[in-house]
Amino acid sequence: MSVVLNGAEIARALKRISHEILERNHGSSDLILLGIPTRGVAIAEQIASDISGIENSEIECGTLDITMYRDDLRLKPPRNLFPTRIPASGIDGKNVVLVDDVLYSGRTIRAALDALNEIGRPRTVQLAVLIDRGHRELPIRADYVGKNIPTSKNENVKVHISSVDGIDEVTIESDLK
Repeated sequence: MSVVLNGAEIARALKRISHEILERNHGSSDLILLGIPTRGVAIAEQIASDISGIENSEIECGTLDITMYRDDLRLKPPRNLFPTRIPASGIDGKNVVLVDDVLYSGRTIRAALDALNEIGRPRTVQLAVLIDRGHRELPIRADYVGKNIPTSKNENVKVHISSVDGIDEVTIESDLK
């Protein structure tokens, strides 16, 4: 196992992503962050906090559970459903930023787009991820990336966030025994 990002590096990456989101969206009006459980929610909350600190205004932040929209439900053991929490103002006509920890095949984001489609019609949908590890199976790319980490398919990228795991770090572990 090797640590590729420590807590300070994660904080810097999220602060940079926050500035990039503000720049692309010309400020924070009509901006909603939706975190994909589990760690995407914690990351979205941190980005919302960073943006609020920069803009001196509250940013709407919610969660989007994609479990029932996954195309691999029958292939994996059942998992707990997480609540989807959409801000009271809804997503119609808003700039929605989906937030996740790791972008890999793109299938999670495809499921998130399907889930979002059932909730409303945003003006734009953007994607922010802490780690992009490559190996895409679908034509999906992130608008905001904390760090690109080229990996092999026999490696696992593990994101640990203190509010969930007690520590902030990103590690790479090999599947080979």
